[in-house]
Amino acid sequence: MKMTRTFTLEEAQELLPVLEGLLRKAMEASKRVERLEAEFGQVKNRIMLCGGLEVDVLRLARRRAEQDKATQVLQDALAEIEASGAQVKDLGLGLLDFPCVFGERVILLCWRLGEKRIAHWHGTDEGYSARKLIDERIVRDQARHKPS
Repeated sequence: MKMTRTFTLEEAQELLPVLEGLLRKAMEASKRVERLEAEFGQVKNRIMLCGGLEVDVLRLARRRAEQDKATQVLQDALAEIEASGAQVKDLGLGLLDFPCVFGERVILLCWRLGEKRIAHWHGTDEGYSARKLIDERIVRDQARHKPS
């Protein structure tokens, strides 16, 4: 896991509107790619089962171009999120983590699409299932690290 930036809770929260838009775009593109891959798989299976089949090559070429475009949208959105310093942990669930200094260690502020604000965290060696509510200790520690 490459970590180039840490966030305060406030910085991560301020980035959420932009990152949420990018995450939604990536999720939609991912679903589109998956649907098109399934469609290509069905065509391939029909060809194999029928021992050859007349295929609408032009239609398939258009679908392939759609898939390539969706793949590019997905890659671009993920790259923008990564460039911000946030980490996409689960695209299907819409999970983002934000590295954050707490005391002498780094923790991950954890947000899931649909949540109004960042309210959870977990250790760098833990995942979503180990999320804990951000408590007063973290809030106080963040206030100490806040730039003046």
